Amino acid sequence: MLHGMARLCRGSVTRVVLTFNIPEPPPPEPPGGWPFVLDIRRNARPLGFGANHNRALAGAQEPFVAVVNPDIAFLDADPFPALRRAASERGVGCAYPEQVDGHGVPQDAERELPTPSALWRRRVLRQAERRTDWVNAAFLLFPGPVWSALGGFDERYFMYCEDVDLCLRLRLRGRTLAKAPVRVAHVGQRASRRRLAHLAWHVRSLLTLWTSPAYHQARSLLRSDTAEPRRIGAP
Repeated sequence: MLHGMARLCRGSVTRVVLTFNIPEPPPPEPPGGWPFVLDIRRNARPLGFGANHNRALAGAQEPFVAVVNPDIAFLDADPFPALRRAASERGVGCAYPEQVDGHGVPQDAERELPTPSALWRRRVLRQAERRTDWVNAAFLLFPGPVWSALGGFDERYFMYCEDVDLCLRLRLRGRTLAKAPVRVAHVGQRASRRRLAHLAWHVRSLLTLWTSPAYHQARSLLRSDTAEPRRIGAP
């Protein structure tokens, strides 16, 4: 991801914060060096997804900030101009790209509120999502003031559901999620399907989400909204 950003995003990215959760060697510099400031952070102990990003973006003065997973691959174009245009539209709180897998097939990054019934429809009945209440945090771009007002991710979520919570809080503030006309590849796989520890984190995060004020407020709005499509906060 980092070398793809260096190759395609010259001039559109001024600073990248790279956090090492475990000891790793620094990435090799591309020919000519990095075209942005590379700020490397090393944790004394592993932190959760939200905590790492909160620390990386703390005090950021840039007009836009982005959350980018290391397993994101940039394709043939710089995605940031399109994302910035989408995030600059009135009322938008977060912009995101279309995510595709390694074969170019669109991924299901846009989801509805994960109620027990929605999870049953998705996991057991294999039904498609009915609306977009939240998007996964593999690649999100925020106007700087929006990110600051939200206070970043809720660090009670070590892994999983922190993106649901963040999107719900953003929507409940009257902000929208905007999909930009640009694609990136997301090559990661869900570890909760392969490792018991990750499955336990996933279940724990769901229970935290289901007892949160943001979740209950969002679900209440969806129940009371008879318009189609149903919505949380801003349409």
